[in-house]
Formats: sequence, C-alpha cells, structure tokens
Amino acid sequence: MSILDVKVIQDYIRMCNDGWLQGWHERNGGNLTYRMKPEEVEECRPYFQKPGPWIDMGVSGINLAGEYFITTGSGKFFRNVILDPEHSIGIVEINDRADSWRIVWGLEGNAKPTSEFPSHFMNHSVRSKVTNGKCRVIYHAHPPNLIAMTYILPLSAREFTRALWKSATECPVVFPDGVGVVPWMVPGGTEIARATSQVMEKYDVAVWAHHGLFCSGPDFDTTFGLMHTVEKSAQIYNLVMSSGQGRVRQTITDDNLRAIAEEFGVTLNEEFFGEPEID
Repeated sequence: MSILDVKVIQDYIRMCNDGWLQGWHERNGGNLTYRMKPEEVEECRPYFQKPGPWIDMGVSGINLAGEYFITTGSGKFFRNVILDPEHSIGIVEINDRADSWRIVWGLEGNAKPTSEFPSHFMNHSVRSKVTNGKCRVIYHAHPPNLIAMTYILPLSAREFTRALWKSATECPVVFPDGVGVVPWMVPGGTEIARATSQVMEKYDVAVWAHHGLFCSGPDFDTTFGLMHTVEKSAQIYNLVMSSGQGRVRQTITDDNLRAIAEEFGVTLNEEFFGEPEID
C-alpha cells in the first residue's frame, strides 16, 4: 500500500488526467484543489512526511482553519500528474489562523502549491459558506471555446448566462444560478482572488475573461461535469455564430427555459430572463 492506493488520491489524479485529455491544460495551465474530508485525511496521514514551513498566503478564510487540501503544483503539467504524482501534486495543511499553508505530502523537489492557491483558497472559503460545507472542489482550466466567447460578448453575467443557457438544453439544469464573469486581471495575486470570490458568492461558475474558467462543486464528477457542460455549450455557441455569420434563425426561448426548469425541478435565476431594455 501507498498513498497512491487511497481512493481520494486516485480520483484526484483521474480528474487531472481527464482535463488533460480534453485539451484544457496546455503546458502548466490550470489548477485543481480539493478540500479533504476528515476520514480521507486519516487515510492519508500514515504517508505524511515531516511538515514543511508555514507559508503566508496573503489571504485568509477562518472557516477553513485546520483543513487539508490536495493541490496541483506551481509550474507543474497536468499531463504529468498521472505519471509522476509525487512531484506534480501534494497535500497542504492550513494553520489555525487560516492564513498560511504547509506541505505535508508530495510536491517533492522543492515544489510549491499552484500559484493560484490564494484564489482557490478564498473561493473554497466562500463556496463552503454558501453551500453549508458541501463544496469541496475548485477547478480552473483553459477551455478554448469559453475563452473565445470572452472576446465577442459583453463581459456580464447576464450575457454569458443567456448565451450558454440558450446554446444547450441541459445548461439551465446543470447551472440554474447562471455564471459570473471576472474582467481580465493579472493571475496569481490577491486582487483576482478577491474579485473571483465575490462572484462565487452567487455562482458556482466564474468566467475569467481571456483566460479561462473557475468551477466549484461537491465532488470531482460534478465539478468536472460542470466544466465540461459549460465548454460544450460555448462550443455550440461559437459554431452557431461562425456558421450563421452571427445570424440565429431560432433558439431556446425564455418560455422554453421556464419549461425546462419546471420539468426538472430547478429554480432559474430570474435576473437573466427577458431581453435587455435599449436606451
């Protein structure tokens, strides 16, 4: 037995590899963090190494004090996670003030958690609060069709939500609250971490303009499925726009959206109904 035989580690590695196979993680692009359950921590604890030093994150989230996270490494390639997990991923512990981390397993060779860890941590803090602790996964990837949309649509939650809802029938069911949008910012710092966490107080999906997508969820399958659904809807939207030269003959209407919500028992965000008023 080794830590690589523990189910949560196997599931984490599988999700990293699935993202690589989708083409969402060029070079060292993207990152994945998972807030571990207490029983998962105990399964992994026998394989923990001597903890590293505490490293200040520049952000804090007191509701996550003492938690443990599995994380991809800074500068590491998703394509290598399945081949060399000990150097590509790791487990970090959060201190009692919830403002610092230290490595307890993995990230060998003096590696560090992803440079986006502050963004992930703040979003874990927010999503844990608004979901009563159910959210455990934050996933950032570079799905190309979604990124392409950020160059042609106004950068608003309304525009992106309506475009995605109307491009694929399952979208209103998969993300009934809609999606939020963060304007372009330099990645890796506290500014984008705070901006994203504000968006994710309302949504479990945050679009990073000209960069990628942040998704959150209770488990690996749900979160990966959310990312996959958004990207496929974006692909359909772009195909329609390009093949029809921007002209749409028919689409899913607001009444259709309400019918979907009624049939599947979901409540859609009413902010996104109705065509915008023109001044």
